[in-house]
Amino acid sequence: MEPKPKSYCQAVALMKEDDVNRFYHDHEYGFPLESDNELFGRLILEINQAGLSWTTILNKKENFYEAYDQYEIEVVANYSEGDRERLLSDKGIIRNKLKVNAAIHNANVILGLQKEHGSFKNWLDLNHPKTKEEWVKLFKKTFKFTGGEITNEFLMSTGYLKGAHDKDCPVYHEILKLNPKWASE
Repeated sequence: MEPKPKSYCQAVALMKEDDVNRFYHDHEYGFPLESDNELFGRLILEINQAGLSWTTILNKKENFYEAYDQYEIEVVANYSEGDRERLLSDKGIIRNKLKVNAAIHNANVILGLQKEHGSFKNWLDLNHPKTKEEWVKLFKKTFKFTGGEITNEFLMSTGYLKGAHDKDCPVYHEILKLNPKWASE
């Protein structure tokens, strides 16, 4: 019997090339995102993963992108009750009222952060580096539906917290080239 993988990197190495987790691990997980809309989209995906498998979310990723208007923050922030109902009846995404409401609320929060700091990314950069605990406290104070695990995964998946990849993972070294400050943290 083979030993159970101890990390996402080890688990993904055992998966087929066309597995959604393998693609996400190799091309998205831990890579810095530059656009506020991409960051917002990742936050939506992380929030929707709560209580579900990440594979479920990855299989629905394109559906989320379409359902939430390509993660256009201003569009989502201005969703009407009709939009809310459309999302809650969309079988292609997670139909959870708390998660839908959180996405709309958080879009409005991000608009405020953009106004105050120029962008959501600037706000994240201004608060970097923080410990996981400090980030969780800040996110809970700022956003809805962002507990410890959601905040941790959002920040690891976007390059703000270390830990997305094992140090012997080839992707780790690729990300290190894109995010050299990791080497000194």
